[in-house]
Amino acid sequence: MILSTAYTAITGPLSRADWMISTLARLLFAALFLMYFWVSGLTKLGDGLLGMVSPSAGAYAQIFPRAMEAVSYDTSQLGLFHTLVVLAGTWTEFLLPLMIVIGLLTRLAAVGMIGFVIVQSLTDLYGHGAIAEANTVGAWFDKVPDSVILDQRALWVFLLITLVLKGAGPLSVDRLLLDNRTSPRHVAPSHAAQ
Repeated sequence: MILSTAYTAITGPLSRADWMISTLARLLFAALFLMYFWVSGLTKLGDGLLGMVSPSAGAYAQIFPRAMEAVSYDTSQLGLFHTLVVLAGTWTEFLLPLMIVIGLLTRLAAVGMIGFVIVQSLTDLYGHGAIAEANTVGAWFDKVPDSVILDQRALWVFLLITLVLKGAGPLSVDRLLLDNRTSPRHVAPSHAAQ
């Protein structure tokens, strides 16, 4: 009984520090993934000012490796669908990580990033042939915790799920927007009442 009371007294304040989970998750995301995704996005940009709307050939090769090989790396032989997917993937690598880091529509951005990581993993496995590389794919419940696909990306998704469930936390644009939306508004007296 004494041990239980002491344990509760020591750990009780931690349950009131729930806001730290979201804040630390966003900080960890910024430290580990912001530059990773932005640098990856930069490799997909085309030349010049219109690079954001005119992806590089490398972008197509990264996202559609087999389709590019089939057309001898000539992007003009790919259709509008391919271009739209490449543009969406490129913009996603810039926008969603930024939204998570600043805490803007964090839950939605985290869900989008989960989808992105899943698509990225499937592209790596099947498009780039990583499925044949056992060390890259890895396995769960084994003695090696650092395979690129199953182990590392499971942790990425867990971090993002934390943000989906907990939100952005107090140091975020979401909190500013929520506070502005829920704060009582001053209602001016109507002239008819005078």
